Amino acid sequence: MNGKRLQKRVWLFPAAVLVLIVAAVLVDYVFKPRLPVPFSLVPLAAAGGYVIVSAIDAAIALKKVTAGMLVVLALIGCVFVGEYLSGAIVAFMMIFGEFLENLTMEKTRGSVRELLSLVPHTCRKQEGGAWKEVSICEVRPGDLIRVIPGERIPVDGVITSGSASVNEASITGESVPADKTAGDKVFVGSLSENGAIEIRTEKIGSDTVLGKIVSIVHDAQENKGRAQRTADTFAAFFLPAVLLICILVWIITGDIMRVMSVLVIACPCALVLATPTAVIAAVGNAAKRGILIKGGSAVEAMAKVTVICMDKTGTLTEGRPKVTDFTVFDGISREEAAYVLAAAEQSSQHPVGRAVMDYLRTENLMPEELPQGEFEVLFGRGVKTCRKDRTFLVCNGAGLLEAGIFDEKALSYLERKEEAGQTAMIISENGQVLGGISVSDALRESSRDTVRELKNTGCRRIVMLTGDNERTAESICRKAGIEEFHAGLLPQEKLEFLKRLQEEGERVMMIGDGINDAPALAAADLGVAMGAAGTDVAVEASDMALMSDRLELLPAGVALCRRAYRIILENIIVFAFIVNIAGITLSGMGFLNPVAAALIHNASSIFVVLNSSRLLTWRPGKGGGAEYGWKKEGSSKDHRAFESPDRLRYHQRTEK
Repeated sequence: MNGKRLQKRVWLFPAAVLVLIVAAVLVDYVFKPRLPVPFSLVPLAAAGGYVIVSAIDAAIALKKVTAGMLVVLALIGCVFVGEYLSGAIVAFMMIFGEFLENLTMEKTRGSVRELLSLVPHTCRKQEGGAWKEVSICEVRPGDLIRVIPGERIPVDGVITSGSASVNEASITGESVPADKTAGDKVFVGSLSENGAIEIRTEKIGSDTVLGKIVSIVHDAQENKGRAQRTADTFAAFFLPAVLLICILVWIITGDIMRVMSVLVIACPCALVLATPTAVIAAVGNAAKRGILIKGGSAVEAMAKVTVICMDKTGTLTEGRPKVTDFTVFDGISREEAAYVLAAAEQSSQHPVGRAVMDYLRTENLMPEELPQGEFEVLFGRGVKTCRKDRTFLVCNGAGLLEAGIFDEKALSYLERKEEAGQTAMIISENGQVLGGISVSDALRESSRDTVRELKNTGCRRIVMLTGDNERTAESICRKAGIEEFHAGLLPQEKLEFLKRLQEEGERVMMIGDGINDAPALAAADLGVAMGAAGTDVAVEASDMALMSDRLELLPAGVALCRRAYRIILENIIVFAFIVNIAGITLSGMGFLNPVAAALIHNASSIFVVLNSSRLLTWRPGKGGGAEYGWKKEGSSKDHRAFESPDRLRYHQRTEK
C-alpha cells in the first residue's frame, strides 16, 4: 500500500467515531427517540473496544502502564454510572491523538527513496577495450566508468582522465560546481554538468558516501522514536494510586458510590486532551503562516532547544550564485568590458557563467550581436573564446598566470574579492586586462535579522555548518551576525559535530535544505527544512519545514512552540492533576457524587480546550522577540559586519 493511500485510510476510523459521537448527541440529547438502549453505547463500544485492546497490547509490549490503562479505568467508571457519551469522548480523544502522532511514520521510506533516486540504474563500463552500457549492479571496485555531460556519477572513485564541472550539492552542499580533473575524487549522485571523465571505481552501494547517507537517515529516524506522552509518564504512578485510593475508600466507607465518584473524577480526559489540543492549535496557527510542524514531539523539542546549527547554502544564502561586483579598469568603458565578458561566457553552461549572463541582461549590458568562435572551458581557471585574431578570456589568478598575463590591478582585485569570500575573475582581450567580475552565493536579505531574532528567543549559541571553504564561510558569518562556524564539512562530519553537542547535554536544532543535510536533520533533536528551496528528502527527514524559503519565519515558529509547550504544562499540572487530586479527595470524603464528579472532570476538560485555543490567535508580543518573522513582508535591515575577524571561531576539516 502506498503512503498516500495509507494516510487516507488511517483517518477513516477516528472520523467514523466522531460521526457516531455527534449522532449520539443528537439522538440522546436533542431528539430523544424511544430506544431500548442509549445510542451513546454505539460510539462507546466502537471506540472503547479499540482503546481497551490497544491499551492491553501496549502494556504487554512495553511492559509498563500507559495512559491507555487510565482510559480503560475511566471507561469502566463511565459505564457504571451511565456516562456513556463521556466515555465515548474519552476513547475518541485517545484514538485521535494516537493517529495524529502516527501519520508521519511513512516518511522514512520516502526519504530513502528520494536518496536512492540519485543513483543511476546504468552506466558506461569499460569491457575488453570498449565502453558498454551495463547495470550498476555489475560494477565492482577497480572498474573503469565513463561519465558524459548531464549524467550523474554512479560510483565513488577517482578521475583517471578528462575534466568536468561537477555539481556536488547533494553531497557537500557546495553551491558552485567544482572543477574536477585527473586525480580528483568524485562521489555517487553528483552531476557532471560539462566535460567527459573516466573514473576508477573505489566504492559501490552502501559503502559510498551517498549509501552512508541513506543508512544514516534511516537509522536516525528509526532510533529517534516518538517522544513518550507526558500522560504516559505520570500514568505509571497515577493508576496504582487511584486503585489504592479506591480500595481504601471502599474499606473505610463501604460506599460504592464514593468509589465510583473517585473513578469518574480520576478520568484522564484533561490529561488526554492536554497535549493534542495545544499541538493542534499551534500547528494550525503556524500552518497559516507557512510553517509545517510535525506533531507534539517537534513542539516539545523546539521548546527545549539550546543550540542552533545552520547550513549555509540555501539556508542563510539564496542557494544560487549572483554577480556581486563588476569593475572596469582605467580607460575601459563598461560596454567594452561587457562585450568581451559576454563573448567569453556565451557558451558556458557553468552556473557562474549563467549568473554572469543573467547579470548582463538585467543591467542592459548584453551586446546586440556576439561574435561566434571556438569556445573552451579552462577547468579550474575560467573560460576562453577564440575568433580569428581575437581571444576573449575570463579567468581567475591561475588562468592569468597560465596566459602569461601579469597586471597589478588585476591581482589586487582578485586578492581583495577572494578575501571577501567571493569567486573573482579577470576580463581580458588579447592579453589586455579590461576589468574584473566577482560572484558569490548571496546572503538572504533576512538572514541577519533572523539570527538576531533567534537569539532573542533564548537560543544564544548559533553555529553555521558548511561544506564551503573557510573564506566564504567567514564572510557569510560576518554578514549574518554568527560568531561560530565550521567549514569544509561532509555530511558525516556535520552529524558527528551534532552528536558531540548532544553528548555535552545540548538540545540541538539543525536547519538545512539539501540532501546532504538529511542525516543531520534526522539526528538532531529538532530538524528544520527549508521548504521551497529544499529537497523532498530534507523535508521528510525533518521535524519542521518552512513551506517557503523565508528563513525569517523561523524565530516566530520557535516562539510559538515555546508558548505551546508552556500551555501544555499548564494543562497537565493545573487542569489535569491539581483538579483531579482535589476532586479525588472530595469524592473520597463524600462531598461529590458520581454526577458531580462527571461535571467537574468535564469542566476541567473544557478549560484545557479553552486554554489551548489561545494558541490559534497567538502572535509574538512587542519586545519579546520574534516579531520580524510574523510580518507579512520582510524588511531589509543593516547587514554591516558585526564584529572583528578575531571574534569568529571556525573549524577547518583536515584532509585525511
